[in-house]
Amino acid sequence: MSDVALTLTGMAALEPRDPALAHDTDPAAVAECEEGVLGRSHRALSVGIVSVVVLIAFEAMAVGTAMPVAAKELDGVSAYAFAFSAYFTTSLFGMVLAGQWSDRSGPLGALTTGIGAFAAGLLLSGTAGAMWLFVLGRAVQGFGGGLVIVALYVVVGRAYPERLRPAIMAAFAAGWVVPSVVGPLAAGTVTEHLGWRWVFVGIPVLVVFPLALALPQIRRRASGPVEGVPVASFDRRRIRLALGISLGAGLLQYAAQELRWWSLVPAVAGAALLVPAVLGLLPRGTYRAVRGLPSVVLLRGVAAGAFVSAESFVPLMLVTQRGLSPTLAGFSLAAGGATWALGSWVQTRARVEPYRERLMTFGMLLVAAAIAGAPSVLIEAVPAWTVAVAWGLGCFGMGLVISSTSVLLLHLSAPEEAGANSAALQISDGLSNALLLAAGGAAFAALGGGTVAHTTTTASTTAGSHPAAFAAVFLPMAGVALVGAWVTTRLRAGEGGAR
Repeated sequence: MSDVALTLTGMAALEPRDPALAHDTDPAAVAECEEGVLGRSHRALSVGIVSVVVLIAFEAMAVGTAMPVAAKELDGVSAYAFAFSAYFTTSLFGMVLAGQWSDRSGPLGALTTGIGAFAAGLLLSGTAGAMWLFVLGRAVQGFGGGLVIVALYVVVGRAYPERLRPAIMAAFAAGWVVPSVVGPLAAGTVTEHLGWRWVFVGIPVLVVFPLALALPQIRRRASGPVEGVPVASFDRRRIRLALGISLGAGLLQYAAQELRWWSLVPAVAGAALLVPAVLGLLPRGTYRAVRGLPSVVLLRGVAAGAFVSAESFVPLMLVTQRGLSPTLAGFSLAAGGATWALGSWVQTRARVEPYRERLMTFGMLLVAAAIAGAPSVLIEAVPAWTVAVAWGLGCFGMGLVISSTSVLLLHLSAPEEAGANSAALQISDGLSNALLLAAGGAAFAALGGGTVAHTTTTASTTAGSHPAAFAAVFLPMAGVALVGAWVTTRLRAGEGGAR
């Protein structure tokens, strides 16, 4: 893969301290770049960490397919959004902890602990007898996922030369292709014939192979503190802020789900915890879209939050409003994995580099159009496959945007800051997911969306359900995506630097 020559303000400060940037004069680094991510030097590591991403992707696609059936069986459709947002809430704490852990002693410990928690959460959800236990399992899973995603970013930053980073990020995106095609079909088949629980309890055993492949390479290439940088102790203030952001987001979700007058108490408490924690953990000026790194972090949250919040309701909408089976409803998202990977591949091309910001603007416009177009299937005359087409285009836009934000972050991060900055990027992602899912879930419940739980078959009819509840989720998220299109104009610092 060719080099992505970014000119964002801040690269000059990164140059002297990042050994990966010495590839122009270091013969060993030049040889590694010529081999590529599947060359002898990186093959085992690349296959191992991409396999971890594949399993996470398969779980994400499978959960989305099985969730409508699980929620109805556990009598928890009114808390449908909670099953998703609980994951993102606890992942926020995991992300900050992983950033501290990785910067202090390398990403190995955070990665193995995260995978263990991820598997434990899957088992807890898969054996749950009530919705609150299911949500608890998702919370444990989210903590593990938060540890894993930041640790993987640090692995990329430490173990790969700069020229190979866009390629491995594109490989992460490509890791979603097969799960996006096979996952919904497999999960739908398992759900219909064996039960939704097997979708959760069957995945943990598959993690053994990628761990055995990747861990020795991570231990050799990316373990321990950064060479030449003093080992810092855990920043207890950041850990406290991480707890505050997780508890605050959880309280806000609870208040949004209840929608009663006394819900103001947890809402106010949640905001009091959340606001100072966000200000302390994200780069200064993020909420104001200050040019440069703050806007990169903000864009990640806006894009991911709008898209994930809308996508979470797509299978439920198709099952309850159009009578599709869980398999077909989940399969409507299948093309998205391929188009997401295609978008991620496009952003690695050297010829598009001068137009990266415009490409990201185009991507966010595609995302907004896809989200706005999805609820058109609430009209009976509109074919159900319209969602598949719209989501394919939206995923292409997300591939352009998400992979680019990852590359930009690594370019702006000194080695000793890679963990903390990766955590900030993922916090923005996870926090936006949690808050927008809470808002969408509140709107959905307020307009009677929970009444779909009273249907008696898997392929339920539209009787008794409320199409407006779905429109109240999708249309505001399309507006959020449009805000993201504006943020893409703020990614480069002006001549005087960030302001």
